[in-house]
Amino acid sequence: MIEITEKNGAVTFALRVQPRAARDEVAGEQNGAIKLRIHAPPVDGKANEACRRLIAKLVGVSPSLVEIIAGQSSKDKIIRVHNVTAERIRARLLR
Repeated sequence: MIEITEKNGAVTFALRVQPRAARDEVAGEQNGAIKLRIHAPPVDGKANEACRRLIAKLVGVSPSLVEIIAGQSSKDKIIRVHNVTAERIRARLLR
């Protein structure tokens, strides 16, 4: 089960990123994290930026409201999305 925490108008959750995938998509759950496939390579922050943009698009917020708070250089990341509810994250990312 994925732990999604809502506090002070922001939602925090774990993310597992697979760079260099065929396309950008949510690929379910893996080890308590939302699994995200990203087409961009993990070079010069390209995968992190693609990750932020995809989450923002799927949740319906600006990419500036999505931040990676842990795991900048890892496949396992902790994401914080501002101005959104935990319910919205579940509905949009865990279909």
